[in-house]
Amino acid sequence: MNEKQNQEDNKPPSGIINKLKKYFRNPFFIKTQSVSEVTEFLKDAVDQKIIDKEAESIASKAIRLGDITVKEIMIPKVDMVTIQVKDDTNEIIKRIIESGHSRYPVLGEERNEVAGILLAKDILPKLFKGTADFDINEMLRDPNVVPETKKADSLLEEFKQDRSHLAVVIDEYGEICGLITIEDILEELVGEIEDEHDIEEQEIIEVSTNKYNVDAKIEIEEFVSFFELELDPLTIDAETLGGLFISEYGVLPKIGDKIKLENISIKVSDTDNRRIKKFIVSINK
Repeated sequence: MNEKQNQEDNKPPSGIINKLKKYFRNPFFIKTQSVSEVTEFLKDAVDQKIIDKEAESIASKAIRLGDITVKEIMIPKVDMVTIQVKDDTNEIIKRIIESGHSRYPVLGEERNEVAGILLAKDILPKLFKGTADFDINEMLRDPNVVPETKKADSLLEEFKQDRSHLAVVIDEYGEICGLITIEDILEELVGEIEDEHDIEEQEIIEVSTNKYNVDAKIEIEEFVSFFELELDPLTIDAETLGGLFISEYGVLPKIGDKIKLENISIKVSDTDNRRIKKFIVSINK
């Protein structure tokens, strides 16, 4: 067999190539097809080894990003780390050190007034000069305030255009109800993004005999190996235990929902409005 023949054999099936050409010739192909059709197209591309499963997952999530509102993925107000425009500078420095964030919404003296965004790095020159006496009003960046109904894909595009990373979210009454970062949106596409400030937790913790706390982000292969299941991870259309559970239910389960897998019971123990966080796994002897 000659070299030319080898090259021909290694080419993907022409039918898929033609499909790709057909779709990408039309820059609005997503709008002209139903979501289910595009999803099937992506699965077909995986089967034909045009793209890998990770790429398919990201592409499928990107298509559905237009249905996700800011409210669904924002950090709620109760969990926000903010600075008041009248705060003492020593208190501001202490808060920045304790929280470890790089950007902070600065609230004004009026209710629901967003004075601006403070970048922690803007304070460094002052500290380098040996002074903690500064006026944060001189450092504030223009705030980005968005309604909770704004679509995540639209906000991501805005973040790209104005090179910002954070927006304050308001409800229909103009009340501050949370904040959202570019990281929150990207996590909808690629999963949890951990940084140097995140504390790594054990994914499986034994709480009593034959009972375990299990992180929803644990990979299926690791989960199957730990509990010595006969299940073949390659037959599961999910990469994590949380993904497996959701695929079984079809929707985001609530606390207390459970499934059985061979000799174990898997029950949701912690969740929020966008993902499962923890499970209780019991081994049935």
